[in-house]
Amino acid sequence: MDIPDSTARLLRSLTDSRALSGAALGVVNSAGERATLVLGHAQLTPETHPLTPEHWFDLASLTKPLFTAREVLRAAERGQLDVDDPLAAHLPETAELPLGERTLRQLLSHSAGVPAGGFLPLHEWGDPAAIRARLPLESWELREPGEAEYSDLGYLLLGLVLERVSGRPLGEFALDAELTFVPDPAHAVATEDCPWRGRVLRGEVHDEKAFALGGPAGHAGLFGTLDGVLAQAERLLRGGWLGKAAQAAAVRPESGGHTLAFVQSQPGWSGGSLCSARAFGHTGFTGTGLWVDPEYGLAWTLLTNRVHPSRHTSIDTQALRRAVGNTLLAELG
Repeated sequence: MDIPDSTARLLRSLTDSRALSGAALGVVNSAGERATLVLGHAQLTPETHPLTPEHWFDLASLTKPLFTAREVLRAAERGQLDVDDPLAAHLPETAELPLGERTLRQLLSHSAGVPAGGFLPLHEWGDPAAIRARLPLESWELREPGEAEYSDLGYLLLGLVLERVSGRPLGEFALDAELTFVPDPAHAVATEDCPWRGRVLRGEVHDEKAFALGGPAGHAGLFGTLDGVLAQAERLLRGGWLGKAAQAAAVRPESGGHTLAFVQSQPGWSGGSLCSARAFGHTGFTGTGLWVDPEYGLAWTLLTNRVHPSRHTSIDTQALRRAVGNTLLAELG
């Protein structure tokens, strides 16, 4: 199996012009055949570094499915929790609050009615311990449960649940090969020239909320190589990502176009319009994404550093993701 010429041309035109710093694409089919393509640079400023397959990408919100949702379902497999538990069962300080009535299922599927939490100034709340203590007790303006709103806050709370259930911080959880919370900066892809931190970020989490928490968080903080993320896509396609029942639960439709871990195929979604109704995937703010289409026996990941050197770019990242998905499915699906 090879990367289609149409897909390669699309990505090469962007990296050659440096409209996109770098791109790493990996594809796998249901027989386990793989193809990869690595183009461009891991860093453009203040100096250039060519991108290699060994570089670590900041996966941003791919942390949600590849770590947090997966670990919640693993905890369910061990009998440590049930996804229909109310939050108060694991964060008892929320027992007298409306938040405590919302379930883990609702938080996982972004239907708990909690705010998006995109620009929470957690760095103003104190050290990581103070932030963890305040998050569940804040007077959040909740909507009715069942109303879908993509939420970092929901996954921040799920991260706290995992820490309580396991008795250890997220940074101490075992991870699959070529996934990490602490990459070697010398082999990490640069993200933004951050005005807040006063430097080009390389090997430290781009997301401000995760940074305030020390790096690992329920919504962001995970890093991965091309092979590491493609291995996750393959296990989602061919089985073995979780036990059979838990993996089925992870991709079963819930509400608002979400599953317990992913976003379902729907009009305008990131995987492209040629995907089947059974397809699912997820994206990350830094320019990452993973998609699986069981009906066509194909899974792929596209990793870019589209926020380097700035998140303010002219590239329509969502259109690029759809074009990549469509050209792959047209040739290989």
